[in-house]
Amino acid sequence: MTSLADKPVAPALNRVPDVTIDFWLIKVMAVTMGETAADYLAVNLGLGLTVTSLIMTGVLIVALVVQFAQKRYVPWAYWLAVVLISIVGTLVTDNLVDNFGVRLETTTIVFSILLALTFAVWYGSEKTLSIHTIFTTRREVFYWLAILFTFSLGTAAGDLVAERLDMGYLTTGLIFGGVIALIALAYYFLGLNGVLAFWLAYILTRPLGASFGDLLSQPVEYGGMGFGTTFTSLVFLGCIIALVLYMTLKKGSDEADEILIEND
Repeated sequence: MTSLADKPVAPALNRVPDVTIDFWLIKVMAVTMGETAADYLAVNLGLGLTVTSLIMTGVLIVALVVQFAQKRYVPWAYWLAVVLISIVGTLVTDNLVDNFGVRLETTTIVFSILLALTFAVWYGSEKTLSIHTIFTTRREVFYWLAILFTFSLGTAAGDLVAERLDMGYLTTGLIFGGVIALIALAYYFLGLNGVLAFWLAYILTRPLGASFGDLLSQPVEYGGMGFGTTFTSLVFLGCIIALVLYMTLKKGSDEADEILIEND
């Protein structure tokens, strides 16, 4: 008779996606939409920053509850949370700057410190910052807290370069894109640590996406192309939905292949 101790234990499932080209594409689109959607809700719909922030924070909490309940990576739940946390992260910075008069230099420094502290506590607790081992609820809490701070930091840093330093949206996007390219080269050819490379790139894709989001949506007189936040948000939302559907179908196909292999 087989005892319970002899039965194989199912391996813990990672709760976040693998880092692939699909991951980076949808991540950039999500942060771009986070920038334009926040502006659309607060300005175009006339809700204002405070009301928009309260509403979107409530929606984000619901989305995170759904995400945590999955105990594994489910594309629609994960990317819904990413899009919403991108919007809320943007709104946090916008509130500090526009409603409370905090300088962009200060918000950039503060969120850099908060992100560094999150990583320090995360590493001290788990001895790893790898996203390939998000197996427990505690690690997932650290993960989403870090994601929130990367979005707030990226918003502050992007606005600082584009507006306060008067670089403009296109130049700012190219600058951050160039830095990301250098990180990729350092990872592939110079042996840069993979975890460090991932988090640096993750942080910098926020101002990259936000800069191009502003470039597309802002009026021409403000340095944009004048497509508006409604059109820009809908275009990127459509692209995100299409990619999530593709990821869902691909994941289902991969899992079916794994079952067939196990049964052979």
